[in-house]
Amino acid sequence: MERLLTYDQAQIRVLEKARPLAVEEVSVSAAAGRVAAEDVRATVDLPPFPSSAMDGFAVRGAELPGVLRVVGEAAAGAPFAGRVGAGEAAAISTGAVVPDGADAVVPMEVVLNAGDGGIEVAEALEAGTNVRPRGGDVAAGEVVVPRGIRLQAAHVAAAAAAGVSRLSCSRRPRVAVVATGSELVAPGQPLAAGQVYEANAAMLAAAVAQAGAEVVGAETVGDDEALLRAALERGLAADVVVTSGGVSVGEHDLVRAVERELGVEEVFWRVAMKPGKPLAYGVRGATLVFGLPGNPVSALVGCELFVKPALNALQGLLQPAPPFEPGRLSAPLRRNAARDQFVRARSRRDAGGIALEPIAGQESHMIARSAAADALVHIPRGNGELPAGASVSWLRLYC
Repeated sequence: MERLLTYDQAQIRVLEKARPLAVEEVSVSAAAGRVAAEDVRATVDLPPFPSSAMDGFAVRGAELPGVLRVVGEAAAGAPFAGRVGAGEAAAISTGAVVPDGADAVVPMEVVLNAGDGGIEVAEALEAGTNVRPRGGDVAAGEVVVPRGIRLQAAHVAAAAAAGVSRLSCSRRPRVAVVATGSELVAPGQPLAAGQVYEANAAMLAAAVAQAGAEVVGAETVGDDEALLRAALERGLAADVVVTSGGVSVGEHDLVRAVERELGVEEVFWRVAMKPGKPLAYGVRGATLVFGLPGNPVSALVGCELFVKPALNALQGLLQPAPPFEPGRLSAPLRRNAARDQFVRARSRRDAGGIALEPIAGQESHMIARSAAADALVHIPRGNGELPAGASVSWLRLYC
């Protein structure tokens, strides 16, 4: 019996061939979703000066409780002329520079009397109260965003606040998608006997864009060798080619043979997993070539487990493999003795953590039902049944 690669062995082989792409500079305003190729370091202390944490009065803490004379106002964005001396206070707004001489800020709501140029405070106040110290968030030169992570809104804000206007990021991978099959018809067109609407090209283009890639082409071709060769030649100019259909052993499964003619070196074909067993992976130079099965759910699972991790690695993500999380089954599932299974499920949080409810209809053509799932549950190969409550690992879908 032929021994197939396990899904994790296949994933390792995929990632071995995926090298980070060239680095380019992008503006901080356009950096969301990109992967930082270098540590991002603060150009200034943050905050760059001692600032007030609230509206109130800048004072000398040791002089309270007491009555103080107000000698001016420290407003956000403007310097304070002079200093706060003995027996004095300055009105101050949130974010304003704490004047020289002051070491604390009295909140407006604890001031007993404010008028005639003075205030009365009945409470003691320690030095440093309600003052944000210079560099209290980060000091100049410190790392505010580490390399190898995908930049989210908070990372962009941290970089901008620390004075960074441009970031070094790995180039976005260019991906060509080719769906194959003479039975495929564009959505919206009338269906003839034996035809189905094509969904894989749109699905895969959406999935790789979600992973940070740039889709440079998404086309559908019939089971015609010349048309397929032309489409693959166009696609091989990209960093990654993703095909669906035509990778099994039928008479019209032409993809692998045409790719060989075009110089694609096949790394592996078929994986011990369900769905998605007839999956092919190869390379031509630096271009990665994925041949996903034609059944939409199989293509979706293959994209999540292999294509997206490769795109993560090309972008320099330090942890490119799928981020599986712990959970538990809410219903029993029979295991497959020879293949790992990836079951679509709905997740819900309860007192015991994350419960995973498999959706009805797990066959590989049931893509409409898969839209109701938000989780992909890994059921390791083996004998017997996993009972309800069994611990499993799962991957978030559509995030």
